[in-house]
Amino acid sequence: MKTEDKIRLQIETNPILLYMKGSPAKPECGFSGKAVAALQATGIDFAYINVLENPFIREKLPSVSRWPTFPQLFVKGELVGGADIVEEMAKLGTLKPLLETAAAPLAEA
Repeated sequence: MKTEDKIRLQIETNPILLYMKGSPAKPECGFSGKAVAALQATGIDFAYINVLENPFIREKLPSVSRWPTFPQLFVKGELVGGADIVEEMAKLGTLKPLLETAAAPLAEA
């Protein structure tokens, strides 16, 4: 499977997916840490991919998403944005409702 196909499959099969540096328990950059904190504050589970452990994904994702930096949050297959956008959405109160719509089908299954 080509790296681009793998990325598209990951985005398709994970309703809430964060591509980040490190893990939620141990973010390896400040921006990933900010995004994780905002996501964890919602109390909604999310999947993550550590791009530091997946160099081919780290290299290819920016051309797939058309977003040059990490972290990158995808919700229901759509790019939401990076740390600043996620943090701003959390402050505005729009992040949790967005995540809830993505997580709702999981709760019903």
